[in-house]
Amino acid sequence: MLRRQDVGHRVVVRRIVGSRGGRTLFSDSLGELVALSETDLTIATSDGTVRVPLDEVHRAKRVPPTRRPTAADVVAAEIAANEAWPAPVQETQGGWLLRAAGGWTGRANSALPIGDPDRPLPAAIDAVEVWYRAHGLPPRMNVPLPLAAPVNAELDLRGWTTNPLTLFQTAQVAAILESAPDRHDLPAVRVRDRMTDEWLAVAAARKGTPPAVARHVLTAVPEIAFLEVYGEDGAPIGVTRATVTGGGEWLGVALVDVVPEHRRRGLGSHLVRAAARWGQEIGARRAFLQVEEHNAAAVALYNRLGFTTHHTYLTRTAPS
Repeated sequence: MLRRQDVGHRVVVRRIVGSRGGRTLFSDSLGELVALSETDLTIATSDGTVRVPLDEVHRAKRVPPTRRPTAADVVAAEIAANEAWPAPVQETQGGWLLRAAGGWTGRANSALPIGDPDRPLPAAIDAVEVWYRAHGLPPRMNVPLPLAAPVNAELDLRGWTTNPLTLFQTAQVAAILESAPDRHDLPAVRVRDRMTDEWLAVAAARKGTPPAVARHVLTAVPEIAFLEVYGEDGAPIGVTRATVTGGGEWLGVALVDVVPEHRRRGLGSHLVRAAARWGQEIGARRAFLQVEEHNAAAVALYNRLGFTTHHTYLTRTAPS
């Protein structure tokens, strides 16, 4: 049977799904173990997340990993992502990053455990809890898997809650540009080096007007672009934000959004390819984005553009 130290590793689970003619029927799931509780386990498979009650598990074991990025590559990607979404308050705890942005977005208000915290793991997590409570925020961590699987297991023991699994996806910039020909029936993409009120209105439509601190997170990157497409009435109907970080290596794509009445026209992929062209001109070779695993439409869009999952992470929050 699986144990907490198996979280973050590739596993196979044989599940009892019924019986027929006196024979037990089974179903197998292969993927990354992302959660294990006293009642069930959760696996991230190529077809989506699967939750299996423990009383239905016939057999489960860890299996050898598929080819995966090195720990150094995961750390480099996570640092590039942090640079692309900069919290105004950042401190280090050994190799860990502590970030605060007044509570606006989980990424900017969570610890990132990607190195040695310079103290035993329980003491490191204690210190994270103290730091966030001192900043008036709930203690939160973004836990890359399987890199930080021991951290994840310790948080399980402490009863930290878990948000839906997030996929950290990457692609070669050249592959994005080759994923489909440019469509001349779509409006031209306007690329700006500053955020306009019109851009922000589209990006904020689903979550409401962001607080003042959001402007720092959204704009405080040296190499940045805000992309827009406009409708026939001159109003923006789609936006995205692009950054180049990680020493010029990484193009970051975030906040891809199209107003509801203009969706399913290919505007999302149109914007991402425009971001890739901008990034390529600056010298970026690799691209990344972060998307929740259960957002099937967005995952499918990014797969068509050449993105695949580099690694995953869980956002964990301490009990109140």
